[in-house]
Amino acid sequence: MSKESRSNPEEALGRSDVFLAFQHRLSRVAKVERPVLIIGERGTGKELAAKRIHYLSNRWNEPLVTLNCAALSPTLIATELFGHEAGAYTGAVRRQTGRFETADKGTLFLDEIGAIPMEAQEKILRVVEYGFFERVGSSHPIQVDARIIAATHADLPALVKHGHFKPDLLDRLSFDVLFLPPLRQRKEDIMLLANHFAARMAFELGKSEIPQFDLQATQSLESYNWPGNIRELKNVVERAVYQSQNDTIDTVEFDPFQSPFRPSTPLDPGISKQPERIDPRGGFTDFSLPLLEAVRLLEIDMLSKALEEARFNQKKAADILGLSYHQFRGLYRKHADSLQDQ
Repeated sequence: MSKESRSNPEEALGRSDVFLAFQHRLSRVAKVERPVLIIGERGTGKELAAKRIHYLSNRWNEPLVTLNCAALSPTLIATELFGHEAGAYTGAVRRQTGRFETADKGTLFLDEIGAIPMEAQEKILRVVEYGFFERVGSSHPIQVDARIIAATHADLPALVKHGHFKPDLLDRLSFDVLFLPPLRQRKEDIMLLANHFAARMAFELGKSEIPQFDLQATQSLESYNWPGNIRELKNVVERAVYQSQNDTIDTVEFDPFQSPFRPSTPLDPGISKQPERIDPRGGFTDFSLPLLEAVRLLEIDMLSKALEEARFNQKKAADILGLSYHQFRGLYRKHADSLQDQ
């Protein structure tokens, strides 16, 4: 197995306070020769963070080796990590070097470490503690100096509590624990990232101009909750650029699985169910509230539900509420602060 590429990592983009605070802490721990644990939701950029730690460390000119632990079966993880000798098992016709050995003097990034079986965890713990391991099918110890960066979206303390993760290994890996902020906490970064992805996609497609997001599209992007985080934003933006017929993007598609051929009345309620339209008669009946306050809460509730049903497309939300787009925008501006707090 050849050493992995030492090319420069992708640039991390952001200007929000929470993003800059994360990058500051990352740059500080990068210089310290200890394991680091990165916790983050899917699509937040855990691998990019690991690359930045490596390239900001004193090991930057040595290999960065990556293993996605969730992509391998439990029986293959040990071989991938530690390698094997010829004849170690059926089909092992020649010696294979493992990821630990390949990462010697450099960094080993273990993505989704919560998926590693307990037996392999024990072997990783020995490497972290003593710096030695044996290939599968061998009793000859091999010394290795590899810094471990691990990442997961799982609750590792909960896995420890239920007996699925070794507490000693968690202690060893968590010299410092970095929590990647989700995109919904980085509102100031959404359009910065969106324009970046749009420019790259326009270049890839050979477009002479970079499409610009109009006010409605911008508001849709900034209002959406982004459960898939940066990865989802990248997909949405690239799809919008590829579908755009001119230099302006006035609408974005959050859910590509919305079929245009859905029946207005479901043929089988057990299989397909249309979202129910908001019933304006089902409002508040709490007479302890003053009328104006009850009306305010009803407007906020209906706006929120309409936006969610419309996937944060404000024109569609206006149609759901039976309003013109300008009426909807006036109501949205009136309650913007309350909607953002939800």
